[in-house]
Amino acid sequence: MTTPLRDGPLLLGVRHHGPGSARAVRAALDAASPRVVLIEGPPEGDALVSLAADPQMRPPVALLAHAVDDPGRAAFWPLAEFSPEWVAIRWALTHDAPVRFIDLPAAHSLALKDDSGEGDADGNEAGPDSAPGPGDRERALRIDPLAALAEAAGYDDAERWWEDVVEHRGAADGDDPFAPFAAVGEAMGALREEYGDGGHPRDLVREAYMRLQLRSARKEFGDDQVAVVCGAWHVPALGAGSTATADRALLKGLPKVKSEMTWVPWTHHRLARHSGYGAGIDSPGWYGHLFGAPDRPVTRWMTKVAGLLREEDQPVSSAHVIEAVRLAETLATMRGRPLAGLTETTDAIRAVMCDGSDVPLALIRDRLIVGDILGEVPDSAPAVPLQRDLTRLQRSLRLKPEALEREVDLDLRKETDAGRSRLLHRLRLLAIGWGEPAAGRGSTGTFRETWRLRWEPELYVRVAEAGVWGTTVLSAATAKAESRAVSATALSEVTALAEQCLLAELTDALPVVMKALADRAALDTDVGHLAQALPALARSLRYGDVRSTDTAALGEVAAGLAERVCVGLPPACAALDADGAAEMRAHLDGVHTAIGLLPAAPDRPAGDLSGRWAAVLRKLAARDTMPGVIRGRATRLLLDDGRLPEDEAARLMGLALSPGAPPADAAAWIEGFVGGASGGGMLLVHDERLLALVDTWLTGVPAASFTDVLPLLRRTFSAYEPGVRRTLGELVRRGPAGGGARPDRAEAGIPGFGAAVDETRADAVLPVLRLLLGDHDHRIDHDNDLAGVAR
Repeated sequence: MTTPLRDGPLLLGVRHHGPGSARAVRAALDAASPRVVLIEGPPEGDALVSLAADPQMRPPVALLAHAVDDPGRAAFWPLAEFSPEWVAIRWALTHDAPVRFIDLPAAHSLALKDDSGEGDADGNEAGPDSAPGPGDRERALRIDPLAALAEAAGYDDAERWWEDVVEHRGAADGDDPFAPFAAVGEAMGALREEYGDGGHPRDLVREAYMRLQLRSARKEFGDDQVAVVCGAWHVPALGAGSTATADRALLKGLPKVKSEMTWVPWTHHRLARHSGYGAGIDSPGWYGHLFGAPDRPVTRWMTKVAGLLREEDQPVSSAHVIEAVRLAETLATMRGRPLAGLTETTDAIRAVMCDGSDVPLALIRDRLIVGDILGEVPDSAPAVPLQRDLTRLQRSLRLKPEALEREVDLDLRKETDAGRSRLLHRLRLLAIGWGEPAAGRGSTGTFRETWRLRWEPELYVRVAEAGVWGTTVLSAATAKAESRAVSATALSEVTALAEQCLLAELTDALPVVMKALADRAALDTDVGHLAQALPALARSLRYGDVRSTDTAALGEVAAGLAERVCVGLPPACAALDADGAAEMRAHLDGVHTAIGLLPAAPDRPAGDLSGRWAAVLRKLAARDTMPGVIRGRATRLLLDDGRLPEDEAARLMGLALSPGAPPADAAAWIEGFVGGASGGGMLLVHDERLLALVDTWLTGVPAASFTDVLPLLRRTFSAYEPGVRRTLGELVRRGPAGGGARPDRAEAGIPGFGAAVDETRADAVLPVLRLLLGDHDHRIDHDNDLAGVAR
């Protein structure tokens, strides 16, 4: 085809991230063969454009600009494989044509990004993840010109209109590669006449800068040798008759900051509109498929879907694919569409492959329609020193960033896993949230950790922000830990920091943190603060053992805190209101667990501290002045540790639930004794005396008081597992008369729900016990067997 005659620059108005626009741009550039390509984007990216030809560069990627003095002030310009701008860049590099970005420099846009941060009318963003907010109909039309055009064409969905007129347009629709751009430019001209700047006054400044750059390129290369790829909304403004003097006047006095720019990987997930990205699209995975499919896009799409469902063990055959394609094409014909779009293919998949269910469609949307692709950038791309060190560590530890969330189990006894744990903990301290700790599935020991990892593009900004603390992950984490220790005001904050330092193995930061910890602990007299700080120290001592860290100083501080808690806790628990008692009960649990973890100090045996704590619990359990929830919890902790006989526990419960006790206080005692995730339900299942005491008290609560204690009791028992609640209900329904009380308890006058031992059922267990114990030949005495089973 011969190059058409033009008397001016080639203005290619596009929709960002549109595969149809990308194909049309490529066809127009092939036909026009311009000597220079101008692209809407920050001019600081000119120096980085050549990296787009690097074999390591794999979209989606983004240009990231951030202010040097304030790295948190950043902006992204994402590009996918099907983005018209990316296609134009690749075309220019292939044909040795210069590429220049002509949008407002990032140095200005970052300085201006202090109010709305909103994107322009065609969806290009002036700041990271900016999205237009809801508004009235007029404002919606101004923000989204495609919606206005779709409504004028009789469509109620702008996405469907754009797919029909652009994305599904092929070469067979016409031979003129410039026709679609002329039509879109004309339509945008009409909209600009109607809506002016579309509610985006900043666009006027950006377009003034674009016009200046366009004039410069036309003067250098000639009017008919310049191609401009920009958002369709800007096309009428670039062809407007504004003078250079007027444009420079608009740009005069713009604020400016020192900025840096680089390429960073991007994800399809972040391209999706629901993520908040201003120029987002609903279906980046689907658009990528449309752009990459050489022919029969619907058939190829259905094949992808079938493959995904088969991987998930769904019974999908070739016949399903054939029928789904036929149905999608039939729906497109019935709806008057030139090609089956995402709506038709999704309807066909739901009906044919998913049996009408939307559950498999959620997987298809996540994996295919949106996609989980994470781009790559070459090592030669500029990066802050901290990012380079992080990349080196990721490679050496074989911990690759991935867009799809995954869980990683670490065994800290292995050198590589221990290194991964250190890295993830250091990044968390630097507020780089690549990984979050998750509950382990295989072990509760301290030598195992489970992490949930997911890399998001925004983390590159977090890395840039953290770069102010150091050039390596270790030095940055150490510096930040020291700074936080000096500035911390709460004791619990310093203890949590000490725990983080041990987990991250920040040896150089520990002396500063320990000094701050000792200073805060000496000055803080609030028992609640001391109790809140102690568990973190106890955990830190355990972590130090696993990681072979010297924790002697930490142990001394922890032992001192424990002593002060033992002295001050009983007075602090007296005369508390309901909220204060609930908070103190949580501290009680934390201190109890912490004291059990503390090792013996050189000058005091471990048993001495445990004995002192047990004495404190006995005081709390026996004093009537203590809130019921505190007394009940102290009783339960003593019982669990074997420091309180069952008869004594039953006596204390009987006193707490006596007729003279206020119902609300008695209900609080029950909550402290059997509430929460402490296994209280199983205790009642296996100890009929305690269950009988609770049942007797509950049935004797006066009607006037029952409605007051019911919410507390419901909260207590609703925390039990369904099986435990069901068993308790069966025991209460049966009652003492259902199966009779146990003979030994009946003789002692103790009520109970348990039935007497059924010898026939007990005998049935014996063969299984012998098989488990490997005793096939020796006959165990029947009476001893029965007695053991009964116990």
